[in-house]
Amino acid sequence: MKQLIFIFIFLVAGVKQSSSHNSNNSSNTIADQASYISTTYHINQEAIEIALKGYQKLRNLGKLANIQYLTIADFSKPSNEERLFIIDMQLMQVVVKSLVAHGKNSGLKVANHFSNQLSSFQSSLGFYITGEIYKGKHGASLELNGVEKGINDQAKERAIVIHGADYVSNRYIQQQGYIGRSLGCPAVPNNQVATIINTIKGASCLFIYAPYSQYQNKSTYLD
Repeated sequence: MKQLIFIFIFLVAGVKQSSSHNSNNSSNTIADQASYISTTYHINQEAIEIALKGYQKLRNLGKLANIQYLTIADFSKPSNEERLFIIDMQLMQVVVKSLVAHGKNSGLKVANHFSNQLSSFQSSLGFYITGEIYKGKHGASLELNGVEKGINDQAKERAIVIHGADYVSNRYIQQQGYIGRSLGCPAVPNNQVATIINTIKGASCLFIYAPYSQYQNKSTYLD
């Protein structure tokens, strides 16, 4: 009987140790992946770590159909730099990168102010799931569904979508030092919009990042 009790305790301890080891491995994997991608593609490492965590959470919840791609808009960068990155999650490589606009009331060259409110003309941070393609006033556009209550869940009502814009271009950077701004949409260059939309359509994950403590304190996707 004592021998059986000893074996049982040994097995339980082994399971706990294995579970802890796997959990640590998962954390290390995210940190290692974020470090590699950040160094290779010059993306804010914190942005990648948060994006990977949220992507995994959305995937585990069954909310993502297009699991191959994770898109990050890194608003820690100024708008005269490429700051939209589409990562192939199988290859762990950036396959598309481009300029991307922020809302006109979020800031001039750098986005510092964010809102979920109608007519704020500011960008909203956090996690989105891509929706349907439709043809609007900017041509082909991609719906975005904000999944964070109180942070970006008014995206549909605000008509926050990915669309092309002529003010998102190197010509504007040469003229004024930064690209034009949107009414809150992550607008992209006209010559890249088709590639971007067709790559991330079909319920993939988009994460808009800025080093903004109010977002990180409120988001439920960073647990």
